Amino acid sequence: MGILVGQGATAQFRSGVVSVLDKEHDLAQLRLSGVPLPALRLGDSGTVMEGQSMAFTGFPLGMVLGLHHVTHRATVSAITPVIIPTINAQKLDVKLLKQLQKPVYGVFQLDATAYPGSSGSPLYDPETGLVYGVINMVYVKGYKEAALTAPSGITYAIPGNFIAAPRPR
Repeated sequence: MGILVGQGATAQFRSGVVSVLDKEHDLAQLRLSGVPLPALRLGDSGTVMEGQSMAFTGFPLGMVLGLHHVTHRATVSAITPVIIPTINAQKLDVKLLKQLQKPVYGVFQLDATAYPGSSGSPLYDPETGLVYGVINMVYVKGYKEAALTAPSGITYAIPGNFIAAPRPR
């Protein structure tokens, strides 16, 4: 396990191990080998407001587009419960029922298109650089392949305040 540092021909793999795992919020922190990377500064995600402009930078589609980071603009369209409602009871499954037993917390619903490879990207204020969340998932209309062929334009991010209080593994 690890990450790629740099881009294009200068990209280098840095191995790492999970140092903090937060299954409830789907977050993990890695301890990387080598020289420490520059740290991003966390903002207070409790201050984020609907309508606020944000950005996220990641590697959408991973190796398909090459190892060049891409920055997308986003607008916080809602702060909504992490549970996505189902149309009817037939759509309930074991995974969703387990999720319903956990405490509900708010996530940022973004007016932005993210793709596989964007998950884990920082959600930040493009003016200050402060990180307010982590890209987590996209709303998919129909089957998972639709995320590529007919993206919904709805992306979710886990609030960054869950990052600030890590629990050792």
